Amino acid sequence: MAAQQESGLLQEKGDQPEKGAQVAAWLKKIFGDHRIPQYEVNPRTTEILYHLSERNKARDRDVSLVIEDLKQKASEYESEAKHLQDLLMESVNFSPASLSSTGSRYLNALVDIAVVLETKDTSLTSFIPAVNDLTSDLFHTKSKNEEIKLELTKLENKLTGTLVLEKCLQEDLKKAEQHLSTERARVDHRLQNMDFLKAKSEEFRSGIKAAEEQLSARGMDASLSHQSLVALSEKLAELKRQTRPLKKKLESYLDLMPNPSLAQVKIEEAKRELDTIEAELTQKVEMMEL
Repeated sequence: MAAQQESGLLQEKGDQPEKGAQVAAWLKKIFGDHRIPQYEVNPRTTEILYHLSERNKARDRDVSLVIEDLKQKASEYESEAKHLQDLLMESVNFSPASLSSTGSRYLNALVDIAVVLETKDTSLTSFIPAVNDLTSDLFHTKSKNEEIKLELTKLENKLTGTLVLEKCLQEDLKKAEQHLSTERARVDHRLQNMDFLKAKSEEFRSGIKAAEEQLSARGMDASLSHQSLVALSEKLAELKRQTRPLKKKLESYLDLMPNPSLAQVKIEEAKRELDTIEAELTQKVEMMEL
């Protein structure tokens, strides 16, 4: 294996002068009378230029074949045209050269149409299918255009709806931001009021505590405190509520023949009890005011 590689390298080195000569000849052919640009001559650049020259030669051969084929076809077309001209002259004594300028224009237009339609000749049997195909393509293109227009209309409607929705969302967002700003200001105001109320509550609590301490130092009876008075007021309201049905019951007995002396005793007892409670409550309220 190593021997084969070494043999290949030696053969490649031996081919370098021949490849360099071919490259130089190819460059001279390409540039002609112009000066060949300078380049670094080494095995790598020689190999690259050699492959380029080989590809260029292959392309030139392909182009030459295409040119020869086109020349051959042109010669065949010219022969066919000459044959048709001779045939026209022999059959109807007609020659394109004898046509007027208008007729020549029509003939050239007919030929151009045949070229555009890619027909094999200018006969009706060739033109009609070609025109039908062209009409079919035109109809298909129009139908496709209508579909595209319809799709564009749908997209425009969707885009319009999207833009309207975006505008509504922007307005809603703006309103939400304004509402949020208002609520934030209101919450801040409430927090400030709450702080103020807390401070006042603490101040009142301290004042009540100091007043209670002063009253306690002066020997105030515990029964005269605010809580005791509230309890007495509630007790008085409860007693009034309890005496209300008794009064109604008493009113039902007033229509009977009462025992004046016994009734008078009961009435006096009730009045004294009520006066005692009211006097006690009034006394405690007055002491609170002092």
